[in-house]
Amino acid sequence: MLLKDKVAIVTGATRGIGFAIAKQLCQQGALVFINGRDADKVAAVVSELTLEGFSAEAFVCDVSDADSVKNAFRLFIKKSKRLDVLVNNAGILDDALIGMVTQKQIVSTFTINTFSVLYMSQYASRIMARNKSGSIVNIASIIGTNGNRGQAVYGGSKAAVIGITKSLAKELAVSGIRVNAVAPGFIDTDMARSIPDDVFSERVNSVAMQRIGTPEEIAGTVTFLSSNLSEYVTGQVIGVDGGMLI
Repeated sequence: MLLKDKVAIVTGATRGIGFAIAKQLCQQGALVFINGRDADKVAAVVSELTLEGFSAEAFVCDVSDADSVKNAFRLFIKKSKRLDVLVNNAGILDDALIGMVTQKQIVSTFTINTFSVLYMSQYASRIMARNKSGSIVNIASIIGTNGNRGQAVYGGSKAAVIGITKSLAKELAVSGIRVNAVAPGFIDTDMARSIPDDVFSERVNSVAMQRIGTPEEIAGTVTFLSSNLSEYVTGQVIGVDGGMLI
């Protein structure tokens, strides 16, 4: 197992890509702390993974709220004295053409997609530094690397995540902590399935591999970056997009 006896936190882990990441880390032997704002949903995922024979605990907080994150880490320290992996996955997508964007959309998107990465990384890195090792993996987006019409706010928030990733990689390397990002393309989630059929087909046709990606394929790259297989990799942004063109 690639992550035997390791401890991980995955944000936004109650569904979609976050759940796939959490489960794959569990499969590789890690104790995974499941994050979400809804305590009942978190408990359900923890129960599901535990019944499958995996090690999972709850990490309930609103990652966009600094005080909520602080309190969650206080509880975490009582359960675990170490942290090996942090996956900053929590995020929202709220598209609008620039002329229609509201201040509420801007604040909400950046608070959840970007500020949360800083809040979580701040506390996680302090714990990781004690053992002079650790891996932080931030989930960015192909929109953050390439941009897209009608997605200035979302793309901006994910581009900021990439900037944070590269800066933290340089800052934390001396403490033995690696920081990388994964930039997914068009991935098969509830959100992807909710768009109109013609738009769905258009997006698939823009992928060189001519198919939508799976959450498990994102999880595979995250697992690699979380493990010792990537122990000399830091400050990188890995696209997992099947050759998608935007």
